[in-house]
Amino acid sequence: MAGTVALAVAVAACIVATGCERGASTGAASPPPEPATPGCPAVLAKARAATRQAQKTDAAWDGPTTGPRAVPGKKIVYVAQTMTNPGVAGTVRGVQDAAKTIGWDARVIDGQGTPAGIQAAFGQAVALRPAGIVIGGFDPLLTSQQVARAHADHIPLIGWHAVGSPGPSKDPELFTNVTTRVEDVARISADWVIAHSHGTAGAVVFTDASIPFARNKSELIKKELATCSGVKLLAEENIPISDTSSRTPQDVSSLLSRFPDAWTHSVAINDVYFADAAPALRAARRKGGGPPYNIGAGDGDPSAFQRINSKQFQAATVPEPLSQQGWQIIDELNRAFSDRPPSGYVAPVHIATAANSTGTTSWDPPGYREAYRSIWGK
Repeated sequence: MAGTVALAVAVAACIVATGCERGASTGAASPPPEPATPGCPAVLAKARAATRQAQKTDAAWDGPTTGPRAVPGKKIVYVAQTMTNPGVAGTVRGVQDAAKTIGWDARVIDGQGTPAGIQAAFGQAVALRPAGIVIGGFDPLLTSQQVARAHADHIPLIGWHAVGSPGPSKDPELFTNVTTRVEDVARISADWVIAHSHGTAGAVVFTDASIPFARNKSELIKKELATCSGVKLLAEENIPISDTSSRTPQDVSSLLSRFPDAWTHSVAINDVYFADAAPALRAARRKGGGPPYNIGAGDGDPSAFQRINSKQFQAATVPEPLSQQGWQIIDELNRAFSDRPPSGYVAPVHIATAANSTGTTSWDPPGYREAYRSIWGK
């Protein structure tokens, strides 16, 4: 989510697992025909170039190729917001795989998705006196006391979606935070709408304005959509992620009534909206691969890939490279243990569609495992 958010219940809501699909339909439709005169020729050309680049699956590794050799025998702890969140779970698998490769002991403590559970998990992590701790998918401000204890014990902290931006953080103090840039995710998802519609879309944006991170993302999406004069923002639907199951079907039915033909594309700050939109779209006899064409601006959990690959009311997503980010977390910890600065690497955005995902349920870019093994001398 996807994303990272500011906290407590909002954090647990924002990254909650989408679960299984909640609706299905059959049939596919082609994108709208290209108009003779696009509404924004220059913007459309730029959007097409950006989306073509983002849909590549064979790009060479552009991350670090040099760094410190593996520091042996380290014990680390990953404090997970909740292991039911596919993003957290996917990153954990990457961390465990990389830790095995580098020769470390990696333990996971599940925060169970509640503030009290996350605080207790972090407290357990500090009590184990590990060499490093990973803050997996929650705001460190929720665990400020435990963070202070970790700093007092000189335990470096690495975030995954722990703050809004990638790289080192001073407040809260993190050696680095591993995530894609929200600006890049928002821009490429809006560019996909512009390119897919040939510059003539009727768009709806789904967001959760109660979460600052999500609200900022949707504002950036709208800003990029507005660069094309042929794209009309029909509506912005503010639905808390915790309420998507109950509210999204009703809102989608209303949108279909208000914009039966004009609504061609949607962007959501989390893929879960499209799982919950499916029953209303199916009831309206919409084809699973037809309009509105939907893209999730972030996350890319397995159920989103399943909807995309089977053309069930979602056409694309901007997934996080979860396993690669897990390996990067281990590399960043190794740099911290070696008194070296963080790598500064931020993974480029990727767009997954039925055409380029080849039936997979995650985005796993090539080259990073070999690069990190080479760096660590493994």
